Amino acid sequence: MYTQRVLSGMRPTGRLHLGHYHGVLKNWVRLQSEYECLFFVADWHALTTHYDDPSVVENNVWEMVVDWLAAGINPNQTTLFVQSKVPEHAELHLLLSMCTPLGWLERVPSFKDQQDKIKDKDLSTYGFLGYPLLQAADILMYRADQVPVGEDQVPHVEFTREIARRFNHLFGGEVDFEKKALEASKKLGGKRSRLIVELRQNFQEKGDEVSLERAKAVLQEAQNLTFDDREILYGYLEGAKRLILVEPQPLLSASSKLTGLDGMKMSKSYGNTIGMREDTDTLVSKLKRMPTDPARVRRKDPGEPEKCPVWGLHRVYSSERDLNWVKQGCNSASIGCLECKKPLIDAILSEQKKFKERARPFEEDLGIVKNIISDGCEKARELAKQTMRDVRECMKLDYS
Repeated sequence: MYTQRVLSGMRPTGRLHLGHYHGVLKNWVRLQSEYECLFFVADWHALTTHYDDPSVVENNVWEMVVDWLAAGINPNQTTLFVQSKVPEHAELHLLLSMCTPLGWLERVPSFKDQQDKIKDKDLSTYGFLGYPLLQAADILMYRADQVPVGEDQVPHVEFTREIARRFNHLFGGEVDFEKKALEASKKLGGKRSRLIVELRQNFQEKGDEVSLERAKAVLQEAQNLTFDDREILYGYLEGAKRLILVEPQPLLSASSKLTGLDGMKMSKSYGNTIGMREDTDTLVSKLKRMPTDPARVRRKDPGEPEKCPVWGLHRVYSSERDLNWVKQGCNSASIGCLECKKPLIDAILSEQKKFKERARPFEEDLGIVKNIISDGCEKARELAKQTMRDVRECMKLDYS
């Protein structure tokens, strides 16, 4: 069975908070047992907004990776690496930039949005304009099938798909391509080989998308095809040239958007976070001081949980039974705000205990973390070299 590949990355911002865990890392932990996963530290991306002070990046890298491991990311199941340790990313970004229309970059939704929102950073650089293309190179380098994203990031994946499509159209030609495709199809056996040809004809002549999906499913289930065979046959099905770069699909995940201490989205920029490895006394103090429903001025005043910032955390951490207890107690004023917070504090402390236990050996010996990343970088670079070999070859840049 063909194992699909998932790739995702995160900018190194230092220690992570519970919003990162419930929004991203919890999903990564689940994905690592279902797919071949590569997770990387996007340290070059950090320079798009911190190019004037790169000295903070290194410490942020190690602090963040420790939090990944504390969350349950398993380096025996997953390849963890640092973007800048795989220089092929820069080469692919450069080559893609030669054929990417400027207008494609300017229309990326987050480009104008962040320019309007971030006023304390200089964003008038090529690096900031071109970061979606570097992001596309990160994904396309590993021929990832799936990219886990939220709804707001789908345009970035679609941009990556457009880049792959354009590159394959410009450079995907190959001598005797159809002959090679037919040879590869023979490995499927006579019956499935004929089926592939029939489904291809249905798609190309009638635009039958169902036939295309059926054909792709046949290829995914075939165990005796090499990676190259499969990519040649994908291109053959779609009537394209060879697919040098794979068009990824967005893997939409139901991530929990955790509210911060003030009821807004949890974010370092808002100063409303709870760290994944928060000091216990600090954590308890933060939660006890959290604002509650402003209607509950006195203990006997009834409130509405939906208007209380604490309710957002309860919905993530509390059982159905506790949620009902909170709702009834708040509506009737039979419980006070500190009483309401107690089971929430206990639940978060219990989760933090697991994080801290997993993190302890890495905090005591950072060399273990560095070795994990070093091994991951080697694995990632081998995959990157294979892609760049094909890219250089199809662009006629493999001369000596």
